[in-house]
Amino acid sequence: MSETDFASVLRQQIRKDMNNYADDIAGGVCRSFDEYQKLVGVIQGLALAESYLIALLEKATKSDE
Repeated sequence: MSETDFASVLRQQIRKDMNNYADDIAGGVCRSFDEYQKLVGVIQGLALAESYLIALLEKATKSDE
């Protein structure tokens, strides 16, 4: 598996998880404000991880050129 394939698969999973957590929040799964805050934090962490992955992939692509 190449670097770009690995990054693509990882990014798809991160995005899928982010969307699922956002759907949970929108669907009223949270029974308390603490649960809401926790899910928001998870989404923020996944978004940060995705941005790091995108930056790393861009850097790797540029260095291959």
